Amino acid sequence: MSDTAPQTAGGKVLWHFTMSLDGFVAGPNHSMDWMAGTTHRPGLADEYVETTGAVLGGRDGWDAYPDAGAIYGGAWKGPLFVLTHHPEDATPAEGVTFLNCSPAEAVRIGLEAAGGKNLEVFSPTIGRQLLELGLIDEIDLHIAPVLLGQGIRLYDNPGSDPIRLHRVGEGDPTAVVNVRYRPA
Repeated sequence: MSDTAPQTAGGKVLWHFTMSLDGFVAGPNHSMDWMAGTTHRPGLADEYVETTGAVLGGRDGWDAYPDAGAIYGGAWKGPLFVLTHHPEDATPAEGVTFLNCSPAEAVRIGLEAAGGKNLEVFSPTIGRQLLELGLIDEIDLHIAPVLLGQGIRLYDNPGSDPIRLHRVGEGDPTAVVNVRYRPA
């Protein structure tokens, strides 16, 4: 299977995650230990470091991993926005702005801070809301060869209508992506 073209900085709103094959972006309680032993193609993180101008995350993720300096292994530096209903009880951190506004307003603030580069969304809940508002330009997924069976899903919206997507790149944008794995 061919990989997608390198990421570009174009002021896009990217919903970006590494995801298990069964659709989880984190394990129970936001655990990320399931990612140990998985690899990405060489240079992938560098693409995101270069093209990301700001990051928007949610409060649950921030509370689980309150380290703005850890994004892309510490290689990325820039404004981090955490959308929360209760900014008053958040622990302040350098480079982090806690926002109590609508998701659309958070995107406006984030894109302005990104200075023409991309705004990456690191929250399943915020990403779902932005998708429903038509504010997601691309969904960037890196599918890890692991089945978690539980945790935090990328998209969890029971009862909603399906959201049709078009694959970015060459070929039929509605084609199914085929992957093949064997149990280790």
